[in-house]
Amino acid sequence: MDVQGTVAAGFEPVKDAFVRNFEQRGERGAAVAVYRRGLKVVDLWAGTRDVDGPEPWAVDTAQVVHSATKGIAAAVPLLLHQRGQIDLDALVATYWPEFKAGGKELVLVRQLLSHRAGVPLLDRPLTLAEAIDGVSGPRAVAAQQPLWAPGTDHGYHAHTYSWLIGELVKRVTGRTIGRWIAEEIGRPLGLDFWIGLPPDEAHRVGRTGRVEAPAEAPGALRVRPRRSVTEAYGDPDSLTRRAFGAIDPVVDDNDPAYRAVGLAGSGGISTARALARCYAAMIGAVDGHRLFAPATLTLARTEESAGPDRVLVVNTRFGLGFMLHGSGAPLLGPGSFGHPGRGGSLGFADPEAGIAFGYVTNGLQKGVTADPRAQALVRAVRSAA
Repeated sequence: MDVQGTVAAGFEPVKDAFVRNFEQRGERGAAVAVYRRGLKVVDLWAGTRDVDGPEPWAVDTAQVVHSATKGIAAAVPLLLHQRGQIDLDALVATYWPEFKAGGKELVLVRQLLSHRAGVPLLDRPLTLAEAIDGVSGPRAVAAQQPLWAPGTDHGYHAHTYSWLIGELVKRVTGRTIGRWIAEEIGRPLGLDFWIGLPPDEAHRVGRTGRVEAPAEAPGALRVRPRRSVTEAYGDPDSLTRRAFGAIDPVVDDNDPAYRAVGLAGSGGISTARALARCYAAMIGAVDGHRLFAPATLTLARTEESAGPDRVLVVNTRFGLGFMLHGSGAPLLGPGSFGHPGRGGSLGFADPEAGIAFGYVTNGLQKGVTADPRAQALVRAVRSAA
């Protein structure tokens, strides 16, 4: 396997695990990056840019990262809170009056961010055109009646999170969340991360596609879902399927229209380097830029939701928009926070270790929170950090 990039002394196990992902775990094209205390210590890429093509992955290749987008999007309301523009304990309706319809008048901003608002699905799924028009999604979640009393339970808002957080940010700032990230985070840090892909960057983004993980192989890590999880994804009437089916038909990641608009919960496009660099700036200075003040960092990884997730059907832990280390999202250690993306991508930070991590792939395997390839890389980082 021809692996490109650099690895600092002591982090060679990460390169070894990256190579094994291609040899044993069905990787087609991918990149991984790690920062330690603000300095880049791993920056690797290999394979093909497109899951179904021969062109090599390049130094600047980016991919759709699915729900790993949520972690970067979650930084926005926390930064607005840090700047005094959002009160986390205010009613969502304070900023978005229409949201109080259907029994949601008492939903707090922190409940919206931590998947406790009770609106993980829509009674009528949206078409792709509606999902990305900037109007239909926010209107639908504002009108939706909650499935449980808001604040009393949690369940992953797979698609509705896009319109919930996106509209909240737009009501407060007057800007789309994609534009806010580009201007306030991406530009200062020099990130190749977009929610809404600029036309002149489209040539850099690879094609994604479903790939099957290989059968049992020596040294391969296999994660077998419990029967209850398998049944939930197989039942078209389950809360799980309906939450992930809030856009129907299923979105094609390679659709130029979808990429051009982007959704804050699933449509971000990024390099591994950008994910790692952004998380590094959340926990410390990167080339003189720091995102989170100490108090904001504490908020980011303070547990808001924990236990059985009504949508994912496993135990999950959430802070304010970020998944926390635990059974639903095995990260580096107890203080880690970040977000995986369905199919494989992962970004997170661990303040105690000073580690920030980013992994992107074009070969989408089954799973939402614990991709075997990402977890192999995390274990390698843990051994080196």
